[in-house]
Amino acid sequence: MVATSSIKSKRSEQVTDTRLNCGVKDADSWLDPLKTPDNSEEWTCVKLAKLLENCLSQCKKTTLHCSTLLVPEKLTHRVSSEVLLQASCEPCGLRGCVLHVLLEQGETCKRLVRIVCDPSVVPTFELTLVLRQDGTGWPSLGDFLFLKTCFSPKLRHALRLSPSFRLVKKKLYSPSDGAVVEC
Repeated sequence: MVATSSIKSKRSEQVTDTRLNCGVKDADSWLDPLKTPDNSEEWTCVKLAKLLENCLSQCKKTTLHCSTLLVPEKLTHRVSSEVLLQASCEPCGLRGCVLHVLLEQGETCKRLVRIVCDPSVVPTFELTLVLRQDGTGWPSLGDFLFLKTCFSPKLRHALRLSPSFRLVKKKLYSPSDGAVVEC
């Protein structure tokens, strides 16, 4: 597990309607395979994983109401690899992607982040990433005591994400049904 409390965000983003809009300002530098070091798709995957981690880190207190977000070690890399795979057959590639990130908690889904990969390109497809809260472990004694003595009853000490996720693809230029990928 990797705790996002150690991840620092380098830019401030606007919070709107309990969602963050994590648009990328320098899309040319990391979305264009000709401008990446060694023409590496892996480099783009790492940058996308870091962007996702930064956005999740920003969501901790505003949307998730927790002090620590525990993310499985390879989750963001697996998500970014799957996003790149889904973008590979699109007309504009990753540049035409809008990624909506949701958190499934029981039977409800909470909107977390909207990532526009390249704001200068008209989106050609949307991906909806559904992360799941990991409910397999027992809450720690520290979490229980924290909830009892916390100033705000809405603030949880830690939230743990499951290593599994769902990715739903919707093509904006085609009336065909979207693809659902379970990982």
